[in-house]
Amino acid sequence: MKRRDFLRRFGGGAAGMLLAGTKPLRGIFPIAQTPFTKDNKLDLDALVAELRFIHRGGVHGFVWPQLASEWASLTEQERLEGAEAILAEAKKLRPAVVIGVQAPQVETALRYAKHAARNGADAIIALPPSDKAGAKEMLEYYRQIGGETGLPLFVQAVGDMTVDLVLQLYREVPSIRYVKDEAGRPLDHILPLRQKTNDELKVFSGAHGRTLIEEMRRGSSGSMPAASFADLYASTWDLWQQGKHREAMEMHGRTLLILTEMTNYGSEAMKYILCLRGVFTNYDVRGGRGGTPLNDAAKASLRETLEAVRPYLRV
Repeated sequence: MKRRDFLRRFGGGAAGMLLAGTKPLRGIFPIAQTPFTKDNKLDLDALVAELRFIHRGGVHGFVWPQLASEWASLTEQERLEGAEAILAEAKKLRPAVVIGVQAPQVETALRYAKHAARNGADAIIALPPSDKAGAKEMLEYYRQIGGETGLPLFVQAVGDMTVDLVLQLYREVPSIRYVKDEAGRPLDHILPLRQKTNDELKVFSGAHGRTLIEEMRRGSSGSMPAASFADLYASTWDLWQQGKHREAMEMHGRTLLILTEMTNYGSEAMKYILCLRGVFTNYDVRGGRGGTPLNDAAKASLRETLEAVRPYLRV
């Protein structure tokens, strides 16, 4: 049997798990925030501490580096060193690790993909090569990345990527079995993507998992929010999967409370909460704040809201 046929036939079930290692690719997979030292260097110790924090919180996965990780601000050396540190530690922990391999040049993305596979990643994920890439360019880009390793590949759908384009990528790139869908109206995409692939393409959400309950109703396979309170999302997910839907909705309401506060202030707030939770030592950003500056009043609001949900945190 050809590799393409093998991947196509077994990509969604137990045999597909073999391609991903022994860790399931399902559940809450936060996009990790990237910690920097006060002299603006990648803080590898804090990055590994973030993974341990996710593990202690009973969260299912860990993704780095993507948009919320300020990936475009990282050097190639930083990305390689960060991936090595994460993957070495992950061997002892529960969460599956998905490494971001996107790059403006496909040759660089291929280096990241090979490095991730060599160091034991469970899967890889890639944004499109640029905001202006057309369907033909995207197809060639994902075809090359997907053919470089035996790892499952997540497509991160953004901008004006349509359901039809995602389906085309899925059909023509055998290793694509997952999509993180943040394009257009992603809530409306879950059922068409599942139905038109016989449920072989697994759909994850982004956008901070705001509609997580409805996504689970429609059969999503997971969500990729920020890491700051991923244990709340994991509790919601686990309760829902256990059939405790009322409890899951109540838990998600608490998540939305602190999410509303955090998203007012962008990347700094994501990191500030990680500082409050003892994971990071500072909340410096490289890639832009993405919100209102985090002044004293904002910090006080975040602290108060964190205290309100603290009884429901796992760590």
